[in-house]
Amino acid sequence: MVKAIRIHETGGPDVMKLEDVDLPDPGPGQARVKHTAIGLNYIDTYHRSGLYPIPLPSGLGLEAAGIVEAIGDGVRNVAVGDRVAYGSGPLGAYSEAQNCFAAGLIKLPDGIKEEEAAALMMKGLTVRYLFKETYKVKPGETILFHAAAGGCGLVACQWAKELGVTMIGTVSSEEKAELARAHGCAHVINYSTENVPERVADITNGAKVPVVYDGVGKDTFDMSLDCLAPRGLLASFGNASGPVTGVD
Repeated sequence: MVKAIRIHETGGPDVMKLEDVDLPDPGPGQARVKHTAIGLNYIDTYHRSGLYPIPLPSGLGLEAAGIVEAIGDGVRNVAVGDRVAYGSGPLGAYSEAQNCFAAGLIKLPDGIKEEEAAALMMKGLTVRYLFKETYKVKPGETILFHAAAGGCGLVACQWAKELGVTMIGTVSSEEKAELARAHGCAHVINYSTENVPERVADITNGAKVPVVYDGVGKDTFDMSLDCLAPRGLLASFGNASGPVTGVD
């Protein structure tokens, strides 16, 4: 038996319950990971609230790091005792341990702490697919990234600077603006006090941007469209302010 956070209905934080859960031996292709650090992500609240429906009852959490305790048949990429992390499930990371698909486990180098890996895996993978797959950013380009002081945003600030990309980031306070600048964001717009499309046009000398990365959702969708250059791409990848409506 292991302790795990479970939900039997959707709703607020009060629907989360600490329960004893049976954990069978790992099956073929699986490894049991004893968690030493657990990552928290906005998508966890979507699962809990029902915004992203999941079968119930269910565990929560998609990201964690820890030690491999046992492996199933056919597992070759990890061994018992390895330090590993994962960032794409299965659901149930809010637990002492769980069985994971071994193919989704990453062995941690000695220089990476388990707490760092658990906090970075999903956010790092998200920024990677945004920058490398959704719209492949190129050195010299200027891009717009909403919520620049959030988890994904701070990774994006550093990654964009390393790639030679000028990142414009939006934030909701001066404190968050300072945080984004400290992590390499070239231009920061406080959308609580500034007009974002006007500032983007000013920064880019009227050209606007080829891509907007928007993890905020409802509150920023329209302004994101207003910031795009002709034939630009809006990558809507989150709903922190609520889901975008009226677009199917």
